[in-house]
Amino acid sequence: MNWLWLVSYFFGGVFAANAIPHFVAGTMGRPFQSPFAKPPGQGLSSATVNVVWGFFSAVVGYLLVARVGTFHPRATSHILAFGLGALLISIFSARHFGQFHGGNTPTRP
Repeated sequence: MNWLWLVSYFFGGVFAANAIPHFVAGTMGRPFQSPFAKPPGQGLSSATVNVVWGFFSAVVGYLLVARVGTFHPRATSHILAFGLGALLISIFSARHFGQFHGGNTPTRP
C-alpha cells in the first residue's frame, strides 16, 4: 500500500463532503458562501456559482478516490482516510459557516 494513496483518499473525502452544502444550497436557489465571493468564504455567491463549485468539488473528490491507487471500500485504512477528511472539513464548515447562519449559538430548552 502506498501512503500517498491515503493522502489522496483523505483529500477525496474533503472534496466530497465540501460538495454537499454548495450543491444543495445552489439547487435550492439560495446564495451561499464560496471561495469566489467577496470577501472569500464570507460573502455570498449566487446559487449558480454554488452548483458549479459543488459539482466541481464532487468531481475532484471522485478523481482522488476512484482514480488514484486502488480504493477498496472494505479496507479500513482507505475508509478511515476518506472519513477523516470528510469529518474534519465538515466540522470546520459547521464552525465557520455557523458564524453567518446562527449555527454556533447554543440553544436552551
